[in-house]
Amino acid sequence: MSEPTTLDAAFFRRWLTTAAAAVDREADRLTDLDSAIGDADHGTNMRRGFTAVAAALDKEEPATPGAVLALAGRQLISTVGGASGPLYGTLLRRTGKALGDTPEVTRDQLAQALRTGVAAVAQLGGAVAGDKTMLDALEPAAAALGESFTAARSAAEEGALATVPLRARKGRASYLGERSVGHQDPGATSSALLVAALEEVAR
Repeated sequence: MSEPTTLDAAFFRRWLTTAAAAVDREADRLTDLDSAIGDADHGTNMRRGFTAVAAALDKEEPATPGAVLALAGRQLISTVGGASGPLYGTLLRRTGKALGDTPEVTRDQLAQALRTGVAAVAQLGGAVAGDKTMLDALEPAAAALGESFTAARSAAEEGALATVPLRARKGRASYLGERSVGHQDPGATSSALLVAALEEVAR
């Protein structure tokens, strides 16, 4: 099946509600991953945040892709505890801002905007790819989105898996030093869910 050529606000709403369902489904696994190297609250926090996003999108109907992402970003920042809220909120808000007020965008425009959002996350968290964070899934996904939605999903999922042998250099997991090796990063895992939801909706 061919990919959609233009993406409107309804597409972005479907993306985020699909992501919310995926986070809800996988929340226990995210928390399990986080209990090994973090505060054991990533799944709970993400579920709370994305449930709030889905509720807000049900109540309001932002008219543009950028406005959908901005609303979602605001919800995540206000409802998610820990570092995840500001990081995910920044990702969506900055991506939305980069898309501007246009009513429809192309996949290439989304890829470009997502790279802007990912760069903002890197700046906020002071992390780079290889530090065992959400960036390990997001950076390759944003780069591969220029090729296709499927390539972005594969890149995100491979990036999340590739965090297993890494030693964490940022975030709560970094306090564990060598003991962080051998565990998949929960933030990279939830980021891969977000990208998988995007590909699912595009299909």
